[in-house]
Amino acid sequence: METNIVGRGLGITDRFRDYVEEKTAKVDTFAPTAQVLEIKVSRHADKAGKRGGDRAELTLVGKGPLVRAEAEASDKYAAFDLAHAKLLERLRRAKERRTDIRGKRRISLHDAATGNFPGIDLVPADTDVIERVATGAIDVVPDAAEEQDYSPVVIREKLFGAEWLTAEDAVDRMELVGHDFFLFVDARTDRPSVVYRRKGWDYGVIALDNAEAAPRAAG
Repeated sequence: METNIVGRGLGITDRFRDYVEEKTAKVDTFAPTAQVLEIKVSRHADKAGKRGGDRAELTLVGKGPLVRAEAEASDKYAAFDLAHAKLLERLRRAKERRTDIRGKRRISLHDAATGNFPGIDLVPADTDVIERVATGAIDVVPDAAEEQDYSPVVIREKLFGAEWLTAEDAVDRMELVGHDFFLFVDARTDRPSVVYRRKGWDYGVIALDNAEAAPRAAG
């Protein structure tokens, strides 16, 4: 496995390179197909130029999805140690999960909603609220200082390319990037789906059943 180290705002000494090479030898145990480990170490400073903490960002590239981890600490050695530990933990969890996740049952969005989304801290919105959001009838409160309309509903949008994966592969992707959920298109059913983390090694899948979707009104 090739290791590339880049420093931003600080120098990369031979001592640090040797330290990194020794520590990253363990990566091969959990990711034998890894090809390149990209390591970026940067130092932050305030406006007065006073030195701040160091950040280490690790990205593992191989025959599969990217694996990322990052951390901040008082110096680059400590920051690297923390990020390296996160990386190994994500690789270990993904490797062990491949065995434990087999046989987990998928549930449809309809079934999850019928049971009030058991197992996750999610409360279905009242139908009146949903209707008001859909029609734009949400009440606004005038801002006394700027005399601008204020809405309690804030919707931020992000667009990602669709990936056709099995639920098992989607959980792998989620674990490797350290997120609590992952959006994908189920390769078995072609349904838009999301996997999410529950407790321990327990995961859930929510899928949209396109066949049950109500027809969109014309116009």
